[in-house]
Parts: sequence; C-alpha cells; structure tokens
Amino acid sequence: MTFLGVVHSSGRDGFTFAALDDEHKLLALATGKLQDVLAFAAGQGTCVAAINLPARPNQGVFRQLAAQQQLFSNIAEEKWMDMRLAEYELRQQGIHVSATPSSIVDCPHWMQRGFTLFAQLQTLGYEPYPTEGAERQWLETNSEAGFWYLLGLKPFEPRSLEGRLQRQLILFERDLPVTDPLRFFEEVTRHKLLSGVLPLHGILSSVELDALLAAEVAWLTKFHPDRLIKFGAPEEGQIYLVAGDTRASR
Repeated sequence: MTFLGVVHSSGRDGFTFAALDDEHKLLALATGKLQDVLAFAAGQGTCVAAINLPARPNQGVFRQLAAQQQLFSNIAEEKWMDMRLAEYELRQQGIHVSATPSSIVDCPHWMQRGFTLFAQLQTLGYEPYPTEGAERQWLETNSEAGFWYLLGLKPFEPRSLEGRLQRQLILFERDLPVTDPLRFFEEVTRHKLLSGVLPLHGILSSVELDALLAAEVAWLTKFHPDRLIKFGAPEEGQIYLVAGDTRASR
C-alpha cells in the first residue's frame, strides 16, 4: 500500500509529492507538474493520498453557522466569513491558514490547481476518506498547521534555515525517513562559515518537508487513525492533522 502526500510548490503549476510504504520507508520524493503527480497516483494499486490543498470552494457552512450564532455584529465583519468552517476552526486555534472563497473565480490559481487535482484523482478511482472498501482514497491536510499542532506553538518561518531544521527534527522524531538535522551543527566550522559554505546536504526544502508530513497523515489513516484530528464539515472539506506529541510510539 502506498501513502502519498502532495503539496503545491513554487512555480505556477508545480507540485511536490512524497510517498511512503507500509513500513514507513520512502518510495518517492519528487517535484513536477500536475501530470507527474497524476501519473504516480495512477500507478498505485492501493493508495491513500493526503493533499495539502482545498478540495473545493467553500459551501457557505461557516457563513450559515456565523449567522445562526450571531458571531458577527455588522456587515463590515462579514468579509471574514468567506472561508470554510475548517479554516475558521484552525484560525480559532491561532493557526493562520488561507481562506477558501465560495466562488472559483475568486480563488487564487494554486487553489484552482488543487480543485483540478482532486477532480482528476476522482477519475482515477480515488474516493473521499473514509470510504469503506475503497482501495484508493484521498483526504485533505494542511502541513503548516500540522507542524504547528505537533510543536504546540508557532514554528519558525518555513523557508528559513531554522524553520527547515525545526520541521525536519519533528519528522525525524516521528521516525520518518529523513536524516537527523542536528548533524548540521556538528558539521559547521569557523572555516565553513567564513567561506560562506553551509553543510546543507540532507536538509530538505520546506515543500519536501510539507509533502512528507502529508504522507504521514495518509499513513496514519491505516495504522493509527486515532492519532488524527479533523476540522471542518464533510460537505465542504475536512482538514486532517496529526494530533499529539512529536514523538509517536509505534
């Protein structure tokens, strides 16, 4: 069985994906275009794909709830209601996530590429998780929110060196197939610093780290679904995150 994590990466149409097997070993870690992700997904027999993108525009669930509970007192505040319930719930936790508008034309390009990805996965036989008996399933995740949740506080900026080291350490402590980032500090010398050389081999990019955490979410759906926490409403897309400590006993 394959556990796939997919994130939108740099460039207009770029994606980065990571795949794990049953034993938590790395099957793939690559960057490509939409067709590359789909080709990999199509080649898997039994697969769970965790996508770091919204599956569809918001369906007004949060707006309805806000109106019923009178969460906003005036029209000016209503502009903040154009988001999915999952995104509102994460923001209530102090985690900033992008809001998904209700109209496709108002959604940024990267979101629209995500809608296309989900639609194409459906044509390949991928069903929403959890669908009993389905050999291919998809679910949503949000890796930045996931790192925040595992750490218990706001992480360093994802593209900074300290942010990458921090996120890779979280993954390393979860027994994911990454090198120990603390080796970086063992290899830093006065000469390397003065020469402008940093020992970055083995330190993954922020999008690779995001893809691996997404693959971990997919992996947990089979082996430890109780370690997942979900936000939002099923009718417009739920976001699954890894709950609990950075050290997960296996």
